[in-house]
Amino acid sequence: MSKKKQGLNTICAHVGEVKDEQFKGAVSPMYLSSSYEFLDVEVKRYPRYFNTPNQEFLAKKIAALEHTEAAMIFGSGMAAISTMFLAFLKQGDHIVVQNTLYGGTVNFIKEEFPKYGIEYTFTNGYKVEDFEAALQENTKLIHIETPSNPLLTVTDIKAIAKLGKSKGIFTSIDNTFASPVNQKPMDLGIDMVMHSATKYFGGHSDICAGAVASSEEHMLRIWNVGKNLGGSLSDMTVWMLERSMKTLGLRVKAQTKNAMKMAKWLDKHPKVSKVYYPGLKSHPEYQLAKSQMSGFGAMMSFELSSDLDALQFQKELKLIKSSMSLAGVESTMLSPYLTSHALLTQEERDSVGISNQLIRFSVGIEETKDLKRDIKQAIAALK
Repeated sequence: MSKKKQGLNTICAHVGEVKDEQFKGAVSPMYLSSSYEFLDVEVKRYPRYFNTPNQEFLAKKIAALEHTEAAMIFGSGMAAISTMFLAFLKQGDHIVVQNTLYGGTVNFIKEEFPKYGIEYTFTNGYKVEDFEAALQENTKLIHIETPSNPLLTVTDIKAIAKLGKSKGIFTSIDNTFASPVNQKPMDLGIDMVMHSATKYFGGHSDICAGAVASSEEHMLRIWNVGKNLGGSLSDMTVWMLERSMKTLGLRVKAQTKNAMKMAKWLDKHPKVSKVYYPGLKSHPEYQLAKSQMSGFGAMMSFELSSDLDALQFQKELKLIKSSMSLAGVESTMLSPYLTSHALLTQEERDSVGISNQLIRFSVGIEETKDLKRDIKQAIAALK
């Protein structure tokens, strides 16, 4: 059967399996060796070269999900994005970066790029006009994140891809929040897609990993930098990740369905002043999100009314976990100003709308009636 015609869950369950030719096991065998034969072999395998059997085959699953020619697995999302950046940027080059995105990416750009002589500009907004206004003669890459972390802003992927191609500029996207279940940027013209695979790919809050997917040509360029930086992932974790991704479609669809219910409920709650979720018709980019996403995702943020203590609210939660990461099967909440965007200054957070009342909500697979009950009791405890 052609892989292009296979459905989402079939790809998740079967593409990228390592066949157990010896014992015919139902799951991929785990290859933990760090030393492989080099004489008379087609591929000289070494963990840092991203080509051990488990690494190689899992990359095929990710590429199939993202509709790309190739992919690579990294030790973390930051290892993935930093390697991708450094593969396409050198001294004297310039990058245009969306102003609303993950704080770790922002910090990497501000801390590391000056050491390499790489120039950067953060946009004033996330419309295509904002990106075009920030372009310079030496711009080599445009990077976006949509939906963004933590405000769930939505950027026009097709328009950004078109802008990049018209100027001969590469484009990249952080597709972590949507996952390939809900959004396939390569189909809209983007050159490179990256993920914090710690999140939806892993899905069980027990894996730290990253991924980049693109054309064979672009991935060779990324590989050449990656093998020097050494951000590969242990094969035990690669095996765990492949195991987890078998249920990616099932998990994310269930979480997305729950998120829509929770967003509508929170939007009507008297103690919630604002909800950020692209699936709400009140979201300013609702129509755009609808046009480029097959589902609105399981991430949202909301602001508690000013008379409530946002941190105490999270302490009162009994079922929903107050946790640093996101996208696990369990629902979690956190305050971005203390976690994902803690490295930004107060002024920087204020400029993009990240208030101390803002709570990021990663919706899990629990029954929504139980999630609502937990939120109700936590708010009641504050009165």
